[in-house]
Amino acid sequence: ECSDLLICVVEGSTHHVFVARTFPSDYYKLGSSLEEITEMLLNGSCNIGTYDKSAAQSITVLNDGIRDGIYTLGNKILTEEPLAIASRNTDWEFSDIINWVVHALFFGEEQGLTKNETLCQNYTGLSSHVASDLDFMNAVYCVGNYGDLFDGGGNNRGRNQINNGTGMLYAVPFGDLDIDTIVEPAIDSMLSKLRAEGTIHCGVTIPANFTGRVIESGKLVGMGVDYCRALSAAIFTGDSEAVKFTTFPDIDNSSFVSLANGTIDVIVGGRVQREYDFESSATLEGFHFSTPYYYGNEPFIDNVSFYSVVTREDDVLFASFVNCIVLATIYAQTNGITRDKSGDMPYVSVFGTALNWALRDAIAYSGGYGEIYSRNFGGDGGYDQIASLSIESGGFKSTRGRNTLNKGGPLMLSLPHLPP
Repeated sequence: ECSDLLICVVEGSTHHVFVARTFPSDYYKLGSSLEEITEMLLNGSCNIGTYDKSAAQSITVLNDGIRDGIYTLGNKILTEEPLAIASRNTDWEFSDIINWVVHALFFGEEQGLTKNETLCQNYTGLSSHVASDLDFMNAVYCVGNYGDLFDGGGNNRGRNQINNGTGMLYAVPFGDLDIDTIVEPAIDSMLSKLRAEGTIHCGVTIPANFTGRVIESGKLVGMGVDYCRALSAAIFTGDSEAVKFTTFPDIDNSSFVSLANGTIDVIVGGRVQREYDFESSATLEGFHFSTPYYYGNEPFIDNVSFYSVVTREDDVLFASFVNCIVLATIYAQTNGITRDKSGDMPYVSVFGTALNWALRDAIAYSGGYGEIYSRNFGGDGGYDQIASLSIESGGFKSTRGRNTLNKGGPLMLSLPHLPP
């Protein structure tokens, strides 16, 4: 029944890779651009076109031939390829600026702020060249908010909408982590240093009312401990006990000071804060916050809490490694990989031969995100569960809320403390 199938796809694209692996070559034709395959679809050279979802939505709205013709926009997503702004990893501050500009666009839509020439200001009076002094809201006032910039699609924006408290856990595709040419970590890199020392020093932020032993705790503190142990297992070939814990109050910057001076190697339970993302003093030169592993349940019009694993910005490879471990737990739940199926996790060579089982070792200890959540908050760990919980560090009542898998719903949410 598919004998008349002819798929148009852009040559060399990731869509081309998917189509070539799924269909015989007789069933697809190649074009050099989206414009060309759209023209091929219109002139009958093919009867199916492959597009990014946002591009497909735009074409169905903006292209007269597609809009007025007998065409149907499919609703099945065959590949997931989130788009981002890429920058060199040699300048973390510039990368951070880009990130905060993007989040300012989200904030603008959340707050109903848009282009306003009276508020669009230049920097003629700026007395310093410190990144944290930049007014990221200029992105909104001079250009528009995220919704203004979104091209086409109307209300059918899928994940490209402001999150309203639903699932935020999304495993960004790993891509090909198994490369042919393996570059071993430099001898003075953090990964090499940790493996030589045999221990990772993990700082755990605790609320003022915390009592008991950290390693026996649950809820948000216990979740942080689990991520420390998952990192230990990933670095030390499955040994989740090669970690030393140091506690810090969540009401001051002592954890960031200790991370900056090398007393500890990572912080868990660190809330994403603009003041620590950028250099704030000679001794606090800026930090890297991983993909969040826990979201607060505050409404988006307030500052939603993002809890991450924090590292220094002076070692890109280590920051990337830590982020991969956090993502691995979300990836595992997304793909139904539990502790006893950790061998199904991707093989990794990008961090060197000694760490090629890192993702498998991490999940062999922690399991997927749902298993971590269940151990610390109770319940079955399923991503549909909604359980009433008392969160120690915030003093507010929370439900599972944003800490569930994203199934295609709104995923855009601004980082806290915008504007300054």
